[in-house]
Amino acid sequence: MSASVRRALVTGASGGIGAAICRRLARSGHQMYLHAHQGGERIQALAQELNDAGERAQVLRFDVTDQAATLAALEQVLESGPIQVLINNAGIHDDAVLPGMTARQWHRVIDVCVHGFFNVTQPLLLPMIRTRWGRIVNISSVAALTGNRGQVNYAAAKGALNSATRALALELASRGVTVNAVAPGIIATDMSEGHFDAASIEQLVPMKRPGSADEVAHVVDFLAGEAAGYITGQVISVNGGMI
Repeated sequence: MSASVRRALVTGASGGIGAAICRRLARSGHQMYLHAHQGGERIQALAQELNDAGERAQVLRFDVTDQAATLAALEQVLESGPIQVLINNAGIHDDAVLPGMTARQWHRVIDVCVHGFFNVTQPLLLPMIRTRWGRIVNISSVAALTGNRGQVNYAAAKGALNSATRALALELASRGVTVNAVAPGIIATDMSEGHFDAASIEQLVPMKRPGSADEVAHVVDFLAGEAAGYITGQVISVNGGMI
């Protein structure tokens, strides 16, 4: 099957990294499904932008932590064919040092990043496997690899996602489906704005600058393509040399 007719789903597409991934995959010829739970105006504007450029984009709205709602939305999509490229980008952070972290903060981050991964990925697997071709890319974080003060919940969630990536890659390796993770460092997006000042970036990042969402998207696009067919079970950092 030509990459030009492959259908791609990006969760959390209304954020800076998600939107950049959508634009990059659309330019590569994929039929795009743009997921968002919140950020309705942003996701609609992104879909309009892609469609105006001659790409194919459709918006999906559901809460990835709601298993029934997620399944219902995905079943509708699957009626017209399998998803062969899945980018699990939906995620949140809700920061606090652990002694002061509430149970709600802990569970909310785990629910979106880990349970959301299961709720979206599991229903799409058998249809993908039947095509004998698929690409799953999970968006992780440098916090999962190095830790970060005030983000025990987020580091735990993204660490679980890294482990799930490696295990699922083993399950699907013989079926033509690859599973990898991309772990961004400090990326200049609305989500990261205000968390790192210039002095902190100078100290933390060997390249002395934040990354761009498009730099992450380029790596995701590569992993989602034909050229990455022998790469699976990897966590690839995009972080300016932080580790």
